This record gives sequence, structure tokens and C-alpha cells, in this order.
Amino acid sequence: MPALSRVDLPGWLSPLLRVADSVTARDLTRFPVPPGTGRPSAVLVLLGGDRAPGATGAGNPAEVLLIQRAASLASHPGQPAFPGGATDPGDGGPVGTALRETVEETGLDPAGVQPFALLPELYLPVSGFVVTPVLGWWRTPSPVRVVDPAEVSSVHRVRLDALLDPANRVQVRHPSGTSGPGFRVDGLLVWGFTAGVLARLLTLAGWEQPWDSSRLVDLPRVGAA
Repeated sequence: MPALSRVDLPGWLSPLLRVADSVTARDLTRFPVPPGTGRPSAVLVLLGGDRAPGATGAGNPAEVLLIQRAASLASHPGQPAFPGGATDPGDGGPVGTALRETVEETGLDPAGVQPFALLPELYLPVSGFVVTPVLGWWRTPSPVRVVDPAEVSSVHRVRLDALLDPANRVQVRHPSGTSGPGFRVDGLLVWGFTAGVLARLLTLAGWEQPWDSSRLVDLPRVGAA
């Protein structure tokens, strides 16, 4: 089972290391984990590139790996997300779960991934999952693709600069009337849990740019669970 390692990480990840060392679940979500409930799961927040957000010059720009879940899925259908899923008995912990699920969903070569931090467990009330986000450095990027169209409809390497662009930031209103942060990138409307974690990490890392938080878009009802 891969262990967490911070050896030889690129300097631009330093703000996220500081966040990982101090962040609490309350900093990332308003939903506390109910005692003794929830299905353990993990997602991989896989970060690649060697050029910091907003920086110019040589090197590959910082990016994050996202998938769009298949519209036919019972849980979070059609929703852009970090790769990941429920824990299996043989995973050995959240790092193993996150890597296994990412390989199954995207064909990623896990040998090129360096997991370096865990975020606090976060609760998803809609599905009942208790999710541990695993931060990983994509040291040696490998080709990624849709492995099973019944699970994933598309795979995206999204530049952090695109997420940070004020023109791509919105508030997304759910049919229930609640709203939360969102991003319009790569033909996706990223919302819900994934957008919330991304928004908070970008803010806490000190990378967020001023944007118009009154810009509101309605979430299509398809895949709105």
C-alpha cells in the first residue's frame, strides 16, 4: 500500500501542504459526520504540473484530474467529481481506495502518483458516504481515459488557472433551493461536493481571485441528486 510522502514535491504545492496540516472538516463543509454512520469512501485530488497557478514561463501549468460520472448511476449521476468511491475490505485505507478507484475509472498508472496528505473525513448527506480526500502529486503523468462508460462519461485534466479565472466562477442553485460554489470549465459545470472542496482549497491556499459571487446559475434537473 503506498504510504504518504512529501519528499521532493514541487514548491507550488507548499500552500496546500500548509492547508492539509491545519484544515478541519468545518473549514470544508457544513455537514458534520453523524456518529457511527456513513459508508467509508475516498477520492483522489490528483494535482499535476510544475508551474504554480497564475505563474508564467516554462513548465506545465498546475492541473487537477476530474471525471464526469455516468448519467445512469444511482449515486450522483452525471456529476463532475474527483475520481474515487467506496472502500473495499482489501484497500488498506483511504489511499488504497482512492488509487484503486482512480485506476478503475480512468486507467491511471498508479506508479506515477505520490500521495502526500489526507484531508479530514467529510460527510455527503445525499448518498451517506463519509469521504476522505487524498491529495496526490502526479509526478509522472500517464494517459487517462474512460474505462467503463457505465461508470464514467468523460475524464478531464483541468488547469487550476481555469478554475481560478473569475469568468469561470458561479454560484450554482440546486432545484431544492440551496446554492453553492461552482465552476464552468472544459464544458463541465462543476458543483456540489467537488466544487465545494476545490473552492475551499483554492481559497485557503491563497490562490483565489476576486469574482462575482452574485452570478447565479440553475442546476439542470438531470443528475441533480
